[in-house]
Amino acid sequence: MSALRFENVSVHYGTRRTGLTAVDGVTLTVPSGNVVGLVGESGSGKSTLARAAVGLSPVSAGAVLLDDTDVRRLPRRNRPIQMVFQDPYSSLDPRMTIGDSIAESMPRGVRRAERRSEVARLLEVVNLDADRAAILPGQLSGGQRQRVALARALAADPRVVIADEITSALDVSVQGAVLNLVRDVQRRLGLTMLFISHNLAVVRYISDYLAVMYLGRIVEVGTVEQVLSDPQHPYTRELLDSAPSRHSGLFSAEPDAVADSEPADPHDPPGGCRFHPRCPEGPLVHPDREVCSTVDPATVADARTHHAACHFAAVASVGASQSESLI
Repeated sequence: MSALRFENVSVHYGTRRTGLTAVDGVTLTVPSGNVVGLVGESGSGKSTLARAAVGLSPVSAGAVLLDDTDVRRLPRRNRPIQMVFQDPYSSLDPRMTIGDSIAESMPRGVRRAERRSEVARLLEVVNLDADRAAILPGQLSGGQRQRVALARALAADPRVVIADEITSALDVSVQGAVLNLVRDVQRRLGLTMLFISHNLAVVRYISDYLAVMYLGRIVEVGTVEQVLSDPQHPYTRELLDSAPSRHSGLFSAEPDAVADSEPADPHDPPGGCRFHPRCPEGPLVHPDREVCSTVDPATVADARTHHAACHFAAVASVGASQSESLI
């Protein structure tokens, strides 16, 4: 088991003048053998952060570390960080059999007979019959393909698995079965996992810790129960308020809430707190809170409960909180 650490990671596309910073100074730790759920609306930078960890997006600043090793120094083949992608229909080569797709990810030097045996074992791990190895992806359902994608990631014998919205493209009827499988495999193998989702119910079910991302930055982090029972950042509360009925009513809606507005332009993010143009606790509702639009709350986040990047979040009590291990 290994820990995955993002240390002040930024990912920038394009030129300085016209480019886009999709991830901006993210520091986050995925502890060894644990699952960190990463949530946020579309465009917040979740998938870009995940792709940076596996070398698919360029790290413009900072570093992604597996234990103490920069992942950019790791070999590209059989890298110990593997990713399961969102779309099960495009993550597998339609011309390769299921068995060949899984075997392709295995370390070099494994003999052909051993590969066949390992493919059969991995298919059983993801609850598929071993005889499926001989068929093509087009003969499988979306849920079955996602199981194969998980088996393919496990074939590389990874220390860390990143799951990027792996149930969002599946029918509701099979989402639960895939989640149960992922949770069972993670616990049995003791995998370190970064689990990305926009669904808070899914994250609560599968994760030990929760990180909330908005416009390229982490705005709150802690254990799942800490964050969901006592959210400190207004954006986290808005996510909870917009969740299905299980969470509705847990927090009273602000009558002057403005978070229904569109997110800020990521090419030209607002100064101060990036959430302040939509925030029900910010200057649009409370004109005396000009600090929100002028001072970046990230500078005081370490002193706040759950490291919340909000000027008006509660000050953390003296003593270590469980979220400190994630920063």
